[in-house]
Amino acid sequence: MLLPQEIIRKKRDGKILSREEITFFVRGITDGSVSEGQIAAFAMAVYFQGMTMDERIALTEAMRDSGDVLEWKSLELDGPVLDKHSTGGVGDVVSLMLGPMVAACGGYVPMISGRGLGHTGGTLDKFDAIPGYNTAPDNTLFRKTVKEIGVAIIGQTGNLAPADKRFYSIRDVTATVESIPLITASILSKKLAAGLEALVMDVKAGSGAFMPTYELSEELAKSIVTVANGAGCRTTALITNMDQVLASSAGNAVEVREAVKYLTGEYRNPRLHDVTMALCGEMLLLGDLVSTEEEARDKLQQALDSGNAADRFARMVAALGGPADFLEKYDDYLEEAPIVRPIYAEQSGVVESMDTRAIGMAVVAMGGGRRKPTDAIDYAVGFSDFVALGERTDEARPLAIVHVRNEMQFEEAQKALREAICVGKRVPEKKPMVFKKITREDTES
Repeated sequence: MLLPQEIIRKKRDGKILSREEITFFVRGITDGSVSEGQIAAFAMAVYFQGMTMDERIALTEAMRDSGDVLEWKSLELDGPVLDKHSTGGVGDVVSLMLGPMVAACGGYVPMISGRGLGHTGGTLDKFDAIPGYNTAPDNTLFRKTVKEIGVAIIGQTGNLAPADKRFYSIRDVTATVESIPLITASILSKKLAAGLEALVMDVKAGSGAFMPTYELSEELAKSIVTVANGAGCRTTALITNMDQVLASSAGNAVEVREAVKYLTGEYRNPRLHDVTMALCGEMLLLGDLVSTEEEARDKLQQALDSGNAADRFARMVAALGGPADFLEKYDDYLEEAPIVRPIYAEQSGVVESMDTRAIGMAVVAMGGGRRKPTDAIDYAVGFSDFVALGERTDEARPLAIVHVRNEMQFEEAQKALREAICVGKRVPEKKPMVFKKITREDTES
């Protein structure tokens, strides 16, 4: 007979758990027969003892199967079901363009996204800045939107990976979040419950990344690629640069504005373009929609130039309750902060480095993010027109434009931004936006 305390003891002592033991424990998380104290003890045992890849696969699959697993075969789609997931960053608005771009190239993207917590912005919070957009549609509307438009970006539906919801809430208050086996299972249980054929992971590295070092980012990427493929979903990971704000803006409404400008060709930040094209291209390759990276780039550029990608975005917004003319009149619909003002550096010079995490926390401090899950969000606040690493800032070129409610917020934002962006004489080394690609083959060598 299996007992939760014996499973905890076994892992505490550094032994390998069987698939049966892991499945039993996860079932207990879901149905409540395992107590909060036992879940916390199990999480702490894993935190210190780790898990083999086989244990991680078993944990991921058990959590995936703890609730509904979506199926798409009955819709008879004429293309692959694809998605990407990011470990989160500052100014990471990629999902808003990526979904429509991949849909315009023949993929189907049922993207189930999350909200921001800590210094990272959440995709759902950006969509909540669009009046009427429903991030929690019923399953019928979700499926209809995916079939007809090729993309729907929504929040986690009620019964997708319920074990993860309970498990994560306990990890969050017991200092066991930073465990690569548990992070892997948490991310993948939700993504694989969406019934994907292929997944691309965007694992951030740098001053705004979730993982504190490049080595840990790479370790997480390898874990996710190994486990996802082991669970039957073709997956690769790109390790991308989060040493500075990814887009030119950080905040909710300001990032939606930038996404629309990107899709329509009005303005494309080169850093954002590099990462978006790389992730989209990888999705097309994994979905067998192209055979080379060059073909992927050509196809994606055509989707942008023809207006097809922008049209998919506009149709998705309308289908999920947003304004039908949002693409043409986004400025009429997105809330604007009362104070929009430049912030200048205290001295002229070259931008040497950015504490990207601190910039994310400055957005949170304005009300543009959450300190705890129940906090309300102010969609209008944030930064736009960021200076880039290596760029000169002076009386003609501000560090950024700030969007705030009042003078006190302005003073706090100015202080935070000046402290977060280091201005001096040294031009920093130029780093690529994509550091490394990790495939299944890389994890087997």
